Amino acid sequence: MPRVEGYILRIVGQEFADHVFDMAIYYTNLSRKWSSGQVILFVHKSELGDAFIGYGVIEGVLKKDELCDQERVACERGGWKMAIEFKYVRKLERPLLIKETSFKNSKLRGRFFHGLQLDGAQVENLLRKAGVRGFDQKS
Repeated sequence: MPRVEGYILRIVGQEFADHVFDMAIYYTNLSRKWSSGQVILFVHKSELGDAFIGYGVIEGVLKKDELCDQERVACERGGWKMAIEFKYVRKLERPLLIKETSFKNSKLRGRFFHGLQLDGAQVENLLRKAGVRGFDQKS
C-alpha cells in the first residue's frame, strides 16, 4: 500500500478559506494520521464546481487544549477538536476544478473528498496540473 503523503481538505465558506490562507491554520474534527511534512490540498466550492484552491505543508497538529487562548476560543466556537498548523500555505493562481483532474471519473462528490488520502504520485500530479512549479515540501 502506498504511503500517505497528503490529504484533501474541503473548506466551507469564504471567510474560513481566507482564515486558512491568512493564518496558516486549519481547525478540524477530522481524525487522520497527520504528520509533519504531509501536503494538504484545499478544495473549495466555486460557481463551476469544487476546485483545488491551494495547498500547504503540515508543521504540526495541536489539540484544542494546546492552543493559545484566541485559537482555543475560535476552535470552541466552531466545535472543532484540533488545529493543523502549516509550515506554509499557498493559493493557486487559478483554481483547478476537480472535474479537470484524475478524479473526474470518481464517484466521490463534494464533502466526500474531505479527508481523502493521497499518495506521493497523486500529490505531485495534482500540483503539476495546478501549475505549481518547483514544489518542495521542506521550503
